[in-house]
Amino acid sequence: MCLMAFAWGMHPGCALLLAANRDEYWDRPTDPLACWALPDGTPVCAGRDRLAGGTWLGMNPTGRVAMLTNVRAAQPPSGARSRGDLVTRWLQAQAPVPDVHAFVQHLDPAAYGGFNIVLGDCAQGRWTWLTNRPADVPQGCEPLDLPEGWWGATLTPGIYGLSNAALDTPWPKTVRLKQAMQTALQHLDHSAEAATAALPAWQAVLLDALLDPRHPDAPASDTPGLSSAFVHLPEGRYGTRSTLLVRWPTSALGAVELDEWTHRPEAVPSAVGLDRWPLAHSRHRRISMSTWGMPTSS
Repeated sequence: MCLMAFAWGMHPGCALLLAANRDEYWDRPTDPLACWALPDGTPVCAGRDRLAGGTWLGMNPTGRVAMLTNVRAAQPPSGARSRGDLVTRWLQAQAPVPDVHAFVQHLDPAAYGGFNIVLGDCAQGRWTWLTNRPADVPQGCEPLDLPEGWWGATLTPGIYGLSNAALDTPWPKTVRLKQAMQTALQHLDHSAEAATAALPAWQAVLLDALLDPRHPDAPASDTPGLSSAFVHLPEGRYGTRSTLLVRWPTSALGAVELDEWTHRPEAVPSAVGLDRWPLAHSRHRRISMSTWGMPTSS
């Protein structure tokens, strides 16, 4: 997962609003968004990396959410463990109250390539960001006292952006997606009044930002070809494989809405001249996950 923005505690009817793109090699085997069970039987809703067995972003019906991005500048050590394992570890944790210190206690951060992971609990209203690379804490957040090799913070309600650097690093594509998230929140109460191509207005705003293949002025720390929100590098067979939107209601009686578009980037030879990636070659999946069970519809 290479680009995401999320808002928690920013709307009375929405505990979490999430927008994310996953960038990966086209040939890496991947299962799309679905409801499945972890080895211990915990039900989750997530995509699945078939090569390593984990996932980059997932949630379970008790309210647990985990989202992962790689730190691009950090090279994974030889024999590193799969970073996707961190996501499933959080989702299968049984403690009724999230305990980040217990989560990291028996993990060696040096065993993983560079990563960011956001650990959340929609039921408890607790959110944490962790990384195994030195990083500054976002403004207004409380730094955590963590074992050596870990950095992180407790997140206050707000809108956050994450790509392949520390949380809220102001890369242009991350800033734009955060701005779109702010606009999307304003559309939640009247999304039925304005829609584009049968999409609720809040989804249309976020998709416009996520599907933008244009390259803004990239900072020196970014990598040429990867500065766009929607990445398309046919020569390397690499780019945005899927786009995900999630709306998690504050009411326990409401259903979590998940919409994923899995893309066929090889079907469009070039993104030059496009201001929005066409969805004609993408498959749309929708899942409604009840917080009382999995799923209500798909």
